[in-house]
Amino acid sequence: MDIFERFENQLKSAPRTIVFTEGTDARILSAASRLLANGVLNVVLLGNPEAVSKAAAGGGFDVSKATVVDPENYTEFDEMVAQMVALRKGKMTEEQCRDALRKSNYFGTMLVKMGKADCLLGGATYSTADTVRPALQLIKCKPGVKSVSSCFILRRGEECLAMGDCAINIDPSEDDIVEITLQTAETAKVFGIDPRVALLSYSTFGSGKGDSVTKMHNATARVKELAPDLKVDGELQFDAAVAPEVGQLKAPGSKVAGYANTFIFPDINAGNIGYKIAQRLGGFEAYGPILQGLNAPINDLSRGCNAEEVYKMSLITAALI
Repeated sequence: MDIFERFENQLKSAPRTIVFTEGTDARILSAASRLLANGVLNVVLLGNPEAVSKAAAGGGFDVSKATVVDPENYTEFDEMVAQMVALRKGKMTEEQCRDALRKSNYFGTMLVKMGKADCLLGGATYSTADTVRPALQLIKCKPGVKSVSSCFILRRGEECLAMGDCAINIDPSEDDIVEITLQTAETAKVFGIDPRVALLSYSTFGSGKGDSVTKMHNATARVKELAPDLKVDGELQFDAAVAPEVGQLKAPGSKVAGYANTFIFPDINAGNIGYKIAQRLGGFEAYGPILQGLNAPINDLSRGCNAEEVYKMSLITAALI
């Protein structure tokens, strides 16, 4: 069974509610109408009801079963402000909170925080930072997690890979790499991947020198201590990670080298470039960034996304609950 069919079946048996912050966007409306028609998710669309209805009619989308919420005319707005003030105590004034909550990214995030919805998907028209910032400030990290990270899932036919962190942490520390590795391995499992994790570098087992090499080498050792059952190795060059003949030559005896399916990059430059090469030249479908480490699923869309990607990212977001 295809992973997205599995997600659909899983979600139909346990109805959840997703918030879309851009309720008049045609891509969002197309995905929302499909989710509702398939009985997969309950949908909250943010925006002026008349504008949402007009946009839906213009595109031929049936979102009559969706709940449309207008941040400008929300009956519990004062309660929402009060809760945000408490969450941002000493960092934002009441007026600043009111101003922020007039924006759909903050308003939608607070709906999740208040239990009015289970998860959120946004960013079709705004930056990743504008999705992540409210999530960090209001949803916050899971207990024991110090930082939010991201991964992309890459699919090509039956092949499925995980890559992190390609979107959030610009120059992650050794501590960050450890968290990114553990979180990405857990996300991989949601997609049916039995993670074989390679911490990537321009060096394999000390063949090169430098701060980045040391970071990935040390992080690998720490992950092995924290998760002894996880198949993980590093530092590995990419060819050593994916090509069996190279892996066994450069890293003899490794249980990961040559067979990796989950990749951890040393920084955002390598990660972002790497997943896009796989997507554009390797023919993989890329889903993400999938945010990791938050107390509730909040995910970001690419501004270049299409309706199919919105639909599948909605399934992913809700399945992570």
